[in-house]
Amino acid sequence: MDRFDTMGSRRKYLKTAGAVGAAGLSGLAGCTALGGSGGSGTITIAAAVPETGRLSSVGNEMLEGYRLGVDLLNEDGGIDGSEVELIVEDDESDARRLREVLQQITSNNDVDVIWGSFSSPLVMAGSAFAENQGLPFLAVATCFEEPLVSGEKEWTYTPFPKTRDVTRATGEILGMLPEDERPQRVGIWEENSGWGAEMADAWESTLSGAGYDVAMRETYNTGNGDFSTLIAQAESANVEALLANPQPPDGITAMKQLNSSGYMPSFIEFVRAADPQAWWSALGEAGAGVLMSPGWAPGMTDNGNEALLSAYQERFAESEDEIPRVMVGVGYNLAQTTGQALGAAGSSEPDAVRSALDEEEFNTVIGEFSFDQYGMPEEGQLAAASAQWQGGEQRLVFPQTDQASEMRYPIER
Repeated sequence: MDRFDTMGSRRKYLKTAGAVGAAGLSGLAGCTALGGSGGSGTITIAAAVPETGRLSSVGNEMLEGYRLGVDLLNEDGGIDGSEVELIVEDDESDARRLREVLQQITSNNDVDVIWGSFSSPLVMAGSAFAENQGLPFLAVATCFEEPLVSGEKEWTYTPFPKTRDVTRATGEILGMLPEDERPQRVGIWEENSGWGAEMADAWESTLSGAGYDVAMRETYNTGNGDFSTLIAQAESANVEALLANPQPPDGITAMKQLNSSGYMPSFIEFVRAADPQAWWSALGEAGAGVLMSPGWAPGMTDNGNEALLSAYQERFAESEDEIPRVMVGVGYNLAQTTGQALGAAGSSEPDAVRSALDEEEFNTVIGEFSFDQYGMPEEGQLAAASAQWQGGEQRLVFPQTDQASEMRYPIER
């Protein structure tokens, strides 16, 4: 039996045990109180977030969603009368610092749940810490599947689209275009990382299987300051649709150089890089038309989206027409998932929360889902909501809800 089979069996065992545990807990709901491991009447959530450093632009937007979500959980007296307290520290976009601050928080407080940071390396560092502590760990902002399906994860849950969902969405977005206008030649810029390779493999397999010509696939290193060779290779290969998942600073650099090169693909999707407001602040109209796949965007409907927009207007908006950035909704979804799990568990004890996460179905601003044996949303349940920069706003273009915008194609400069 290989490690994938081992872990699949283990998580399935946990899910079965969780069902028995959840049934037992339901019978004890009247005498099992929420209120934290210290019996304080408060549910304590620890989080490390990149408020400074390389990932701060997206980290701070995600943190707005966390805070709005905690406000939601504390409405009408909290969860079954227990107030939710969020303790956040800056991880400085550094995995070592993340471990230090989580250690500080958990040493000084009776923590019940840990929330993740932004990007796969930081999320996995938080996961490892929570697994060691035996505490439920929930994280968004990571599509990377391999560490979840191959690692020993008992406590890690990621209510967020995965690589398989994002690449499927890319194919469906391209398929929305009229057949006689649709780009046929695809180029992939592969970040030299585990997730970079996973995304490149999935894009190549998905799109070549759908009849597209993957005319280019080349690797670059994180922190790359010169994309001129990749741009020249894409132009030489007549790439019409360019796909990559760079970190935000790298994607901004690449887009600046594309705009000054005289060559522009008709379709660009920069997963992760185009997520923060920093994209438009750095590029303006030079960044227009680029797509992202953050899992949530303004235009999603139902499952609390109206409440999110209203809460954002009250707490953060500086004008009546301001809408939240995509990572705000993503973070808010994490709070919704946590609240629904705690409510179903009837207790903040770790095993009870884990049982609820294993067995419940969740309805959040990103969609409706349940967790598989790896703590990921079941395959095919999430649409991997995708947005496009239009006039300085991130507009939902997939899925096509009644609040979505029409995708602008091709990119024109």
